[in-house]
Amino acid sequence: MCFTVTISKEIDYLQKRFDAAFADPGLFEPMYYASAFTLPRMPVITNDDISEIRMLTWGLVPSWIKDERSADNIRFKTFNARAETLHEKPSFRHSIREKRCLVLVDGFFEWREFARKKYPYYIRFKDRKAFALAGIWDKWENGKSIIETFSIITTRANALMEKIHNTKKRMPVILKEEHEKRWLSDDLNSDELNSLLDPYDDKNMEAYTISKLITRSGAEKNVSRVIEKFEYPELQIKQSILF
Repeated sequence: MCFTVTISKEIDYLQKRFDAAFADPGLFEPMYYASAFTLPRMPVITNDDISEIRMLTWGLVPSWIKDERSADNIRFKTFNARAETLHEKPSFRHSIREKRCLVLVDGFFEWREFARKKYPYYIRFKDRKAFALAGIWDKWENGKSIIETFSIITTRANALMEKIHNTKKRMPVILKEEHEKRWLSDDLNSDELNSLLDPYDDKNMEAYTISKLITRSGAEKNVSRVIEKFEYPELQIKQSILF
């Protein structure tokens, strides 16, 4: 699963890293904590225009949805799309064929279960670079305006993520940098698309425990200390050994 991410890099960095320009730079602010459940607008590159970074809302609303009530209902069920069923689910099968995107992040959060308690982890690249999650998107018209939304694709966990997300053992699809533009290409068949959805090699990733600020009701979470390392003695095994 993938419901919380960070994108704390500045505009200039993101434009250079992804070779694309923000369509409206004023809409973007770096985020240390973005939760899907707040329906945030995130920086996304769509296959419509790979030279542009647009701000799309997390929680995909398919174009065939008929009214706002239905849209509000479905978007809380489409934060993620499982790689294994993308071509079957009515909410996703049109988008996986025709509307793919890159969701720009520099880290994400996940929880490890230990002794019937859950502990938050922050996961990022060892070199701290931003990276792209494989996504699908769509446009929905509510009669007044066109709303662009997206979903993040998930796949089975790699070795690192199996130790953290140790119940469902899932992770977001992280695209290799050399596969990012390929994911947005119009000439991919189903087999070629599926070949890009394998778990990312964990040798380039790192993870560590953070404080439970991230779960504290009413606390300001969009602050840098939300991703600071925090040790839990009860986990017993040092992170340097486990990870």
